[in-house]
Amino acid sequence: MSEKVIPVVTRAGAEHSGTGQSGGAVRVSGVSPQHTPATKIWFGKVSNKPGYRSYPHHHGEAETGGYVLKGHGRIYYGDNYAEFVDMTDGDFVFVPPFMPHVEVNMSTTEELVWLTTRTPDNIVVNLPDVDDALLTGYSRG
Repeated sequence: MSEKVIPVVTRAGAEHSGTGQSGGAVRVSGVSPQHTPATKIWFGKVSNKPGYRSYPHHHGEAETGGYVLKGHGRIYYGDNYAEFVDMTDGDFVFVPPFMPHVEVNMSTTEELVWLTTRTPDNIVVNLPDVDDALLTGYSRG
């Protein structure tokens, strides 16, 4: 007989923080295999304090969908992280599997908050860090 599966609510402030991290990008999950019956999805919140950024990283085999809840985010990618896309409140983004990138809060005064989902899990593979000067337009403030 299989165990009954019911909806699981993760209350604000009780998110799971034992998940992959990358520098100044702090990830917590509301739905993940680590603390819910989920088996094929990771859904959480990523926040960057003003002027903070992640280390260069990729998400392995995981497909990533993101939504900017508040703030001005930028994702650097490509050779020497020379290319980038900007996002603000209400924008969605897709990041392909295995794509090295850096997630940045472009504001030096306001927090950046993303809602992020990945399949199958929150895979975070940190890569060697780069100098801030390499990231066009980025400043820690």
